[in-house]
Amino acid sequence: MSGIIIILIIIAVVVIPVVFVIGLYNGLVKLRNRYKNAFAQIDVQLKRRHDLIPNLVETAKGFMKHERETLEAVIEARNMAQSARENASTGDAASMQALAQAESGLGGVLGRMFALSESYPELRSNQNMLQLQEELTSTESKVAFSRQSYNDSVMHYNNKIEMFPSNFIANMFNFGPATMFEVSDDSERENVKVEF
Repeated sequence: MSGIIIILIIIAVVVIPVVFVIGLYNGLVKLRNRYKNAFAQIDVQLKRRHDLIPNLVETAKGFMKHERETLEAVIEARNMAQSARENASTGDAASMQALAQAESGLGGVLGRMFALSESYPELRSNQNMLQLQEELTSTESKVAFSRQSYNDSVMHYNNKIEMFPSNFIANMFNFGPATMFEVSDDSERENVKVEF
């Protein structure tokens, strides 16, 4: 009988820590996948935003003939933001900062374009422009929601890889910190005005 107890104790001493380590590892994988999925949702919304902008510029181009520089700046900022989005990596702080800055720049030139468009009554009443405005407004809201969800997921993941005892498992299996998608400057904290 004592032999069975010794075997059960040995099994408990070996099995319980192994199950514990497996649980911690799987929890870290789950959190990592959650924040990567949340970033993918941001990516979808940013792509939609970037896809809407050429249509917006084409619609405005017919009415804003004297604002060529502004329209070109919008397209240039859109291309820079699209490139930054394609190169963004959640584990690379520099690429996430570049993405935030590019999106901030895009928001700024869009704001200038919308401010200038108020001088064109025909443009403000154009159905295509009104529809694009509504889609862009909706997309901006989805980007903000997706960014919040992503940052929440990153915070949970980063907390887990830094807290005892999961930090040992995180270090052992090379779970590195994820980077938040943060506002790059205070002007981005203001909503982009898309009214006509």
